[in-house]
Amino acid sequence: EASELVVTGGVPEWKREVAFCPSRLLSLGGVDINELDCEGILAKLGFASHEIASDHLAVEPPSWRGDIVGEADIVEELLRIHGFDNIPAVSLPPLPIRSSAAIELAPRRMSWARRALAARGMSEAVTWSFMSAGHAAHFGGVADGLTLANPISSDLDVMRPSILPNLALACRRNTDRGYSDIALFETGPQYSGEGAEGQHRVVAGMRAGQAVGRNHYGAARDVDAFDAKADALAGLKAAGAPVASLQIKTEAPAWYHPGRSGALSLGPNLLGVFGELHPGVLAALDIDFPLAAFELYIDAIPVPKEKAGRTRAALDVSDFPAVERDFAFVVDADLPAEKLVRAAQGVDRKLISNVSVFDLYEGEGVGAGKKSLAIAVRLEPRDRTLTDAEIDAVANRLVDNVKKVTRGELRG
Repeated sequence: EASELVVTGGVPEWKREVAFCPSRLLSLGGVDINELDCEGILAKLGFASHEIASDHLAVEPPSWRGDIVGEADIVEELLRIHGFDNIPAVSLPPLPIRSSAAIELAPRRMSWARRALAARGMSEAVTWSFMSAGHAAHFGGVADGLTLANPISSDLDVMRPSILPNLALACRRNTDRGYSDIALFETGPQYSGEGAEGQHRVVAGMRAGQAVGRNHYGAARDVDAFDAKADALAGLKAAGAPVASLQIKTEAPAWYHPGRSGALSLGPNLLGVFGELHPGVLAALDIDFPLAAFELYIDAIPVPKEKAGRTRAALDVSDFPAVERDFAFVVDADLPAEKLVRAAQGVDRKLISNVSVFDLYEGEGVGAGKKSLAIAVRLEPRDRTLTDAEIDAVANRLVDNVKKVTRGELRG
């Protein structure tokens, strides 16, 4: 005999509503199904629905359809029954894509400099935007408000005033692992204060080890300030700076070696600095090998008057033969070579296409406190072939102007 039947509880009530607008079929699925057909398809699939407003339905999925959680799921169910093959092929509406000309110039300049440095064999690094306050003290210090309230590490407790310390530590880690010839660069912000005005776009790089390895042409050569200078000029040129108009000065920041560094300026604007890092700074970073570094201040590069672009100008080659002449001048030992070059080039900028230093001599025959600088001058006429008399006239003017500007003498 069966025992007494006891019934407790009840079937759990299942009710879940999803708001659905039939017009979403057109915007999401590309087909237009009227409201009655939508209700019919949903009913055959076990969905209950009722109208809650004009063109709005409340759809109740069946208990076995836990995957239906939103309006897009309802659209997918209707499209599945309607047939994906019946969806017409239509073009997507155009998106409001900004043209390359509308992109801000500074980020594009960062990208151009990045490509130029990579082409010079440097590897891009990505380091922290934070650093140790102790290390930051050797690179200009930390402004008020740039100390982190909750740093992720005790040696990452301030915003970086310079990219160089983190790059230097990356060089040290690579050297510790046996990679002594290093060429790294990084593009990103560094911070001198709070707010947007305290954030600066900078491209910084660093080399260590040998610039040229031992080979059958000669001995190996370690990196020096001139390698950093070449990198800095290449980066600035790629970023659109007028490199030919830059002045090279010796007022580099204190973290650079005072006798092996320089600054690249355009009038009053400082565009970059380069040189070997100061031995005291290297010791503070626990680095026992020289580092040649540079920093480029992208925001300081002037905006060109014409529309910025990457279209190259047509190659302009003279139809007439060029003329090259060499000159050697005895000048003071502390005279910058750039001053002599500018004095020579300023004689006739349209005719003189290039002036380059090819020799430096100090010692017997030039006197104490003096040096001999030899320059190669290239003349490129545009409208006629130069006569000997015209060439001699330009040469005489060049010698006179160099003597006037540098107080030097033509070496016999």
